[in-house]
Amino acid sequence: MDYSLSNDLITIKVRGKGAELRSLTDNETGREYMWQAAPEFWGRTSPVLFPVVGSYKDGESRYNGEIYKLPQHGFARDMEFMLTRQDENEIWFCLTDKTETWDTYPFAFSLEIGYRLEGRSVQVLWKVTNPAEQEMYFSIGGHPAFNVLPREAERTTCYVQFDGVEKITSRGISGGLALHETQDYDLLPGGLLAVTEEVFANDALVIENNQTGKVSLLDENKSVFLSVSFDAPLFGVWTPPGKNAPFICIEPWYGRCDKVDFAGSIEEREWGNHLAPGEVFEVSYSITV
Repeated sequence: MDYSLSNDLITIKVRGKGAELRSLTDNETGREYMWQAAPEFWGRTSPVLFPVVGSYKDGESRYNGEIYKLPQHGFARDMEFMLTRQDENEIWFCLTDKTETWDTYPFAFSLEIGYRLEGRSVQVLWKVTNPAEQEMYFSIGGHPAFNVLPREAERTTCYVQFDGVEKITSRGISGGLALHETQDYDLLPGGLLAVTEEVFANDALVIENNQTGKVSLLDENKSVFLSVSFDAPLFGVWTPPGKNAPFICIEPWYGRCDKVDFAGSIEEREWGNHLAPGEVFEVSYSITV
């Protein structure tokens, strides 16, 4: 089931499955900013990644001597959330652990996802609670995809702007796992990176260590049409390579895939999070059009 929320300027639609933001439109122009999940490119719009961002090494995590198999980006994006609250400018959903999650993830949890409209912005709100009497380990991230014009041959029709920096450093990715090597990208004036096939030829840009807290999309005239602001310590920028896909993902993350040679337990994962019994983890990011 889809749920709608509007103010005077924008309207969003959220699907109960995965509590996924499926649409963000301008009320005056009707412009749709969210990718509409055409399967020939990518069949999702804005999945929430939980309890893992990216992939475990060999698809497995280890905890208390046991092995748990979990697919890339976890299970929350494919599960039905319960609507818990909706008012004029805000809507909330909740997912809790159950029998079908225990075989792949050995922790009790409550995952609440909210959306709040503020002018021309959507605040995306995450609240993770540990209801158990043992430590809980998890990652969480966003994967929103935004419409851009398709590229034609060598013509650039989109730029990504990294706020306040002249260079970014990206972690290498191979086979869905992180490499030890990194690559530097010298940006155009204003922190711009032209979107080309070469940029994403080796998968997503994985940008760690709080290099910036705001990433924007610009059209071919270098005019900003959308910005994502966040406090996340790392984020991804992605479009599928070799497809000339008409969307760009800007992905705030609290977690990351394992490295190619990782051999530790879930407690030892880089960029992971943990909660003591009864503790709560609350973060957010915003999309402004």
